[in-house]
Amino acid sequence: MERIERASFFSPQAGRLIEAPRHSHARFGIGDIVRHKHHDFRGVVFDIDPVFANSEEWYESIPQDIRPHREQPYYHLLAENGENAYVAYVSQQNLIGDGDGGPVEHPSVEQLFDDYKAGRYRLRPGLTH
Repeated sequence: MERIERASFFSPQAGRLIEAPRHSHARFGIGDIVRHKHHDFRGVVFDIDPVFANSEEWYESIPQDIRPHREQPYYHLLAENGENAYVAYVSQQNLIGDGDGGPVEHPSVEQLFDDYKAGRYRLRPGLTH
Protein backbone atom coordinates (compact mmCIF):
# COMPACT_ATOMS: atom_id res chain seq x y z
CA MET A 1 0.00 0.00 0.00
CA GLU A 2 1.43 3.38 -1.04
CA ARG A 3 1.38 6.10 1.61
CA ILE A 4 0.88 9.64 0.36
CA GLU A 5 2.34 12.32 2.60
CA ARG A 6 -0.14 15.10 3.27
CA ALA A 7 -0.01 18.51 4.87
CA SER A 8 -2.66 21.03 5.81
CA PHE A 9 -3.05 24.80 5.51
CA PHE A 10 -5.74 27.27 6.50
CA SER A 11 -7.79 28.68 3.64
CA PRO A 12 -9.52 32.01 4.38
CA GLN A 13 -11.87 31.45 1.40
CA ALA A 14 -12.98 28.07 2.72
CA GLY A 15 -12.79 29.11 6.39
CA ARG A 16 -11.15 25.81 7.35
CA LEU A 17 -8.02 23.68 7.19
CA ILE A 18 -7.39 22.11 3.79
CA GLU A 19 -5.59 18.78 3.35
CA ALA A 20 -3.12 18.69 0.44
CA PRO A 21 -0.27 16.52 -0.83
CA ARG A 22 3.14 17.68 0.42
CA HIS A 23 4.24 17.97 -3.21
CA SER A 24 2.13 19.23 -6.07
CA HIS A 25 3.06 20.23 -9.62
CA ALA A 26 1.70 23.57 -10.78
CA ARG A 27 1.88 24.05 -14.54
CA PHE A 28 1.86 27.86 -14.19
CA GLY A 29 3.68 30.22 -11.85
CA ILE A 30 3.08 33.57 -10.20
CA GLY A 31 3.16 36.23 -12.95
CA ASP A 32 2.24 33.87 -15.79
CA ILE A 33 -0.57 34.94 -18.10
CA VAL A 34 -3.22 32.30 -18.75
CA ARG A 35 -6.50 31.93 -20.62
CA HIS A 36 -9.56 29.87 -19.68
CA LYS A 37 -10.13 26.97 -22.09
CA HIS A 38 -13.93 27.29 -22.17
CA HIS A 39 -14.83 30.82 -21.09
CA ASP A 40 -13.74 34.07 -22.69
CA PHE A 41 -11.31 35.50 -20.11
CA ARG A 42 -7.62 35.65 -19.37
CA GLY A 43 -5.57 36.79 -16.42
CA VAL A 44 -2.30 36.88 -14.54
CA VAL A 45 -1.61 34.35 -11.76
CA PHE A 46 -1.12 35.99 -8.36
CA ASP A 47 -1.51 32.97 -6.04
CA ILE A 48 -1.73 29.18 -6.28
CA ASP A 49 -3.47 26.62 -4.07
CA PRO A 50 -2.09 23.05 -4.33
CA VAL A 51 -5.68 21.69 -4.27
CA PHE A 52 -9.18 23.18 -4.24
CA ALA A 53 -9.33 25.58 -1.26
CA ASN A 54 -12.47 27.63 -1.68
CA SER A 55 -15.92 27.30 -0.11
CA GLU A 56 -18.19 24.31 -0.63
CA GLU A 57 -20.89 26.70 -1.89
CA TRP A 58 -18.52 27.90 -4.62
CA TYR A 59 -17.66 24.33 -5.62
CA GLU A 60 -21.27 23.14 -5.60
CA SER A 61 -22.34 26.11 -7.75
CA ILE A 62 -20.44 24.60 -10.70
CA PRO A 63 -22.68 22.23 -12.71
CA GLN A 64 -21.71 18.67 -11.82
CA ASP A 65 -21.08 17.60 -15.41
CA ILE A 66 -18.33 20.23 -15.81
CA ARG A 67 -17.13 20.45 -12.18
CA PRO A 68 -13.30 20.07 -12.04
CA HIS A 69 -11.79 17.61 -9.60
CA ARG A 70 -10.41 18.96 -6.33
CA GLU A 71 -6.99 17.28 -6.30
CA GLN A 72 -5.17 19.64 -8.68
CA PRO A 73 -3.72 23.14 -8.41
CA TYR A 74 -6.17 26.06 -8.41
CA TYR A 75 -5.06 29.52 -9.50
CA HIS A 76 -6.05 32.96 -8.25
CA LEU A 77 -6.11 35.32 -11.24
CA LEU A 78 -6.40 39.03 -11.84
CA ALA A 79 -8.75 38.44 -14.74
CA GLU A 80 -10.25 40.42 -17.62
CA ASN A 81 -12.83 39.59 -20.27
CA GLY A 82 -12.86 42.69 -22.47
CA GLU A 83 -15.66 44.28 -20.43
CA ASN A 84 -14.77 43.73 -16.78
CA ALA A 85 -11.79 43.20 -14.50
CA TYR A 86 -12.23 40.81 -11.56
CA VAL A 87 -10.57 38.08 -9.49
CA ALA A 88 -11.08 34.52 -10.74
CA TYR A 89 -10.37 31.13 -9.13
CA VAL A 90 -9.69 28.46 -11.76
CA SER A 91 -8.58 24.83 -11.82
CA GLN A 92 -5.40 23.88 -13.66
CA GLN A 93 -7.30 21.63 -16.09
CA ASN A 94 -9.21 24.66 -17.39
CA LEU A 95 -6.22 26.91 -18.14
CA ILE A 96 -3.77 27.29 -21.00
CA GLY A 97 -0.79 29.61 -21.27
CA ASP A 98 -1.37 32.96 -22.98
CA GLY A 99 1.96 34.74 -22.73
CA ASP A 100 1.76 35.81 -26.38
CA GLY A 101 -1.52 37.66 -25.83
CA GLY A 102 0.09 40.78 -24.34
CA PRO A 103 -0.27 42.34 -20.90
CA VAL A 104 -3.40 42.00 -18.74
CA GLU A 105 -5.44 45.20 -18.33
CA HIS A 106 -6.49 44.79 -14.68
CA PRO A 107 -6.37 47.76 -12.28
CA SER A 108 -4.63 45.71 -9.53
CA VAL A 109 -1.73 44.48 -11.68
CA GLU A 110 0.48 47.44 -10.71
CA GLN A 111 -0.08 46.77 -6.99
CA LEU A 112 1.35 43.24 -7.24
CA PHE A 113 3.68 43.22 -10.23
CA ASP A 114 6.55 45.20 -11.71
CA ASP A 115 7.68 44.68 -15.26
CA TYR A 116 5.84 42.83 -18.00
CA LYS A 117 8.50 41.12 -20.09
CA ALA A 118 8.65 38.07 -22.35
CA GLY A 119 4.98 37.24 -21.81
CA ARG A 120 4.91 37.32 -18.00
CA TYR A 121 4.96 39.66 -15.03
CA ARG A 122 7.55 39.90 -12.27
CA LEU A 123 6.19 40.00 -8.71
CA ARG A 124 7.09 43.16 -6.80
CA PRO A 125 9.97 42.65 -4.34
CA GLY A 126 8.77 41.98 -0.81
CA LEU A 127 5.48 40.35 -1.86
CA THR A 128 6.75 36.77 -1.95
CA HIS A 129 5.79 34.24 0.72
